[in-house]
Amino acid sequence: MLFLKIAVSGALLTLLASRLDLRHAWDLGRSASLWWLGAACGLYVIQLFIAAWRWGQLLRAQHIEIRARRLFSSCLVALFFNNFLPGTVGGDVIRIRDTASLAGSKTLATTVVALDRVIGLLALVLVGATAASMSGAGRGVLPFSVGWLWAGLLVALAVLSVVLVLMSHSTSWLATLRGGRRDWVALRAGRLIDALARFRTQPGALCGCFAGAVAVHVVLVIFYVAIARSMNVPVSPWNLAVIVPISFIIQALPVSLNGLGVREAAFSVCFARLGLSLESALAVSLTSAAIAAVVSLLGAVVYVVRGRSTNGREAG
Repeated sequence: MLFLKIAVSGALLTLLASRLDLRHAWDLGRSASLWWLGAACGLYVIQLFIAAWRWGQLLRAQHIEIRARRLFSSCLVALFFNNFLPGTVGGDVIRIRDTASLAGSKTLATTVVALDRVIGLLALVLVGATAASMSGAGRGVLPFSVGWLWAGLLVALAVLSVVLVLMSHSTSWLATLRGGRRDWVALRAGRLIDALARFRTQPGALCGCFAGAVAVHVVLVIFYVAIARSMNVPVSPWNLAVIVPISFIIQALPVSLNGLGVREAAFSVCFARLGLSLESALAVSLTSAAIAAVVSLLGAVVYVVRGRSTNGREAG
């Protein structure tokens, strides 16, 4: 699967590069405003703070208290692993590991991270659908009706609600699991059901997490707006509010190396529908990836410092 993902990313990037006007691309990069790029870096850090806060909302719903600084540092380390390891689950593994000991259960920590992911995806669709509906931008960017986004969002919300309600009550079948491996399954299934039951009784935490997820994606749209402004790319914020969520949803498909190539292809197709150049699409997309990679290097520093602190305590 890794080699297949590398092949897909490589093929897409090669195809896009073969159609690239290098002089135009160079002019875009050379004219980039450092002020706007600096603002984009700041916005990217801000959305990490909000992401850590929303994660904390779900943890508190499970009666797990973790300092905001620790959650933010964990998000930084997770970002580093997401950017520099194949696949996007490496960061989730870090977040689970960082909270499992305080949660008293890897199953509980995994449930919280998984729900955080699901809520983030729902918020992503909401931002894109709202922008497309309010501005009419969807007609120029999307190859399908905006109604499909709203329908997908409503179906996903209904499914999530049913899962939270049904699974939080589905305890009778656990009694049938006894002996050997089945005891292990029953224990973790019980913890999962208990966690979902607590979430069902904490609608405020779920709403807070959802609001935080919406805020994250709004800030990310502004982040892309700043990048486009830095190179004077004439794409409107409303169009970006549709393009960015769509590109993120496509990147979530496990068909490429961390979304590389797929993200650029999505931007290229959407920009072309707006009459904008391939060079501007690649400039915005690759610059955003470069900024994310640079910011994620802070996560590498945090990871090394934490490792040294742990080793020092063990040696002491």
